[in-house]
Amino acid sequence: MNAPHEVPSRPPISAAKFTMLVGALAAIIASLRMTDFNPILLTSPSALKSMADFGGGFFPPEYSAEFLTGSLKPIAETIQLATAGTILALLFGFPLSLMAASTFHLGGPLFDGDPPLGPLGRRLRASPYWISRLILNVLRSIPELIWALLFVRITGLGPAAGVLGIGVAFSGILGKVFAEIMEGADVQPAVALRSAGASRPQAILYGIIPPSYRTLLSYTLYRWECGMRAAAILGFVGAGGLGQQIEISMRMFDHHHAATLILELFLLVAMTDVVSAYVRRKFT
Repeated sequence: MNAPHEVPSRPPISAAKFTMLVGALAAIIASLRMTDFNPILLTSPSALKSMADFGGGFFPPEYSAEFLTGSLKPIAETIQLATAGTILALLFGFPLSLMAASTFHLGGPLFDGDPPLGPLGRRLRASPYWISRLILNVLRSIPELIWALLFVRITGLGPAAGVLGIGVAFSGILGKVFAEIMEGADVQPAVALRSAGASRPQAILYGIIPPSYRTLLSYTLYRWECGMRAAAILGFVGAGGLGQQIEISMRMFDHHHAATLILELFLLVAMTDVVSAYVRRKFT
């Protein structure tokens, strides 16, 4: 009879991985201690009573035809803010992502067969990568709320500040993620095109971007969904949309109106998810 198969033993964890795990655990514990995070406070009788009193003020929501009709304009503004901001981010972020992809500028299979460069030539070839990475870091390190506050000072209250806030902040995010998606793409089709005599931009255009198209589109639609929530938040600084109406209702202690507006925002985000899924199916 054959001997039963032995279960292979688990390979020992390396010292580097063990150190990283211990360090991550220590960082989590230290973060919880330094922020005085105590979830038990949420279950105290006083906290539960405060939450119940606050939440009870939102019921019943306002369902009058006059109020619902009046909220259509803020809903349309929120959709316009998210859509225009995402398009603006795409227009700025995608070109930056082409410069921020290391495989396009720092060497690798796409450069096989090119004449060797000296130190200065390599630095010049890599300069778009470092410049674009610096720009992307600046754009995404500042939240869209801060960008919107800045643009409110320039353009005044209204949707324009929200569009610019979302567009600038999201361009940094889209540019970084797009660059990483294209860095992780299979370069063999592009290398084959280079071997057939195509230039590097042509190899990138026909060998890298088409295989990455589905992922790029999916992430763009996801950022559009995020733009809906961001547009609502930017309304609190005067950028229009549902957020501004929610802020006004909360400030006037009109919680019934605020509850309806929050429900409308929930339905708007849910609708965005349905539309995104439909677009993904049609275009991929």
